[in-house]
Amino acid sequence: MTEPHHSRTHSLALAVSLVLIAFSLRTPITSVGPILLEAVRATHLTPAGASMLTTLPSLCFGLFGPLAPMLSRRVGSERALLALLVLVTAGIALRAVPSWQMLYVGQVVACFSIGLMNVLLPGVVKRDFPQHVALMTGLYSASMAVGAAAAAGATAPVANATGRLLGDAGGTAWAWALALWALPAALAALMWLRQLPPVETQAGRSAPVVRGLWRDPLAWQITLFMGLQSSLAYIVFGWLATVLRMRGMSAVDAGLMLSLSVIAQAAASLLLPFLIARLPDQRVVNVIALMLVAVSLMGCFFAPLSTMWGWTLLLGLAQGGAFTLALTVIGLRSYDSHVAAQLSSMVQGVGYLIAATGPFIAGSLMHSTGSLHSLAVLCVAVCAMSAWFGYAAGRREHVNVRIELTTV
Repeated sequence: MTEPHHSRTHSLALAVSLVLIAFSLRTPITSVGPILLEAVRATHLTPAGASMLTTLPSLCFGLFGPLAPMLSRRVGSERALLALLVLVTAGIALRAVPSWQMLYVGQVVACFSIGLMNVLLPGVVKRDFPQHVALMTGLYSASMAVGAAAAAGATAPVANATGRLLGDAGGTAWAWALALWALPAALAALMWLRQLPPVETQAGRSAPVVRGLWRDPLAWQITLFMGLQSSLAYIVFGWLATVLRMRGMSAVDAGLMLSLSVIAQAAASLLLPFLIARLPDQRVVNVIALMLVAVSLMGCFFAPLSTMWGWTLLLGLAQGGAFTLALTVIGLRSYDSHVAAQLSSMVQGVGYLIAATGPFIAGSLMHSTGSLHSLAVLCVAVCAMSAWFGYAAGRREHVNVRIELTTV
């Protein structure tokens, strides 16, 4: 009886640690939107520079995420995650310096680290919780959403309070408010130290390599589903608060609306695994999620501000569902943890490069047209394409690959 109890205790500790890590995977992103106008004024960023700042997260995720499997093979997933947690803490802390250069450097360092962790986590879940992939994916997706909501809702009030305390009316307070989110990342790193396995020699160790993934149609359908729905998420993270401020909301209220939307994402992430378990596949639910994203975005863009809490709530439920589904199909379409890790690398590497175009195009459209109608057309088109690939990715199949052993 001792061993099962030990295993349950270890699994619980591992699950809690993964949830703590997930909390900090979106705070550097959603903390920027509510104070973006203040940061632009203080650092003299151009409109193109502001658009690029909102594009950096998904761009970094796409460019650097594919490095994760190589790092994991060299040092192991646990040590890779610890090193990346230290880096993300440092990157977030760098944003305390109120200049556009350090804002960019801090964001790149943080998002580089998050991009690799995005890829590593589905493989860890598939390896350590093979019978509970949907549930664990829902838990860490929910934790990501809670962290994102906390950053979206608290950053502007913290900046205002810090401005009053410093007596600079927010001139540098926005930078301190951004750096605040280094604290939960540092806590996650400390907690993850307990998960490190004993040091083992890497020489001569056989490591599985997945072949044929990039030629598999199902793998590409999952990738495009992830990339397109993620582009909508980063449009919301980067521009929803700014859109609501353009429509007349205060910075605090706009941040609260974004926060409400992301809190709803957490609820969807927690509830969806129980629905997935009762469905033969995910085709219909993938399409429904994207249809609801389209409808709720139109409400956020054009409905009366007095109804905005309802539209942002619906938007969060829909986007939380879409994101959790996109992550879950990585595990469900893989037959072991090695395939899941490689599929995660492909899906999130290519997918986030696709997603990187979303906020940049959205910002460019708003600055060039001065109207939300062009942004609405963009979002509806992306929703339709994402629903198409989501339907294909939801089939109850596995990707067609083969595994070969190589020596590390």
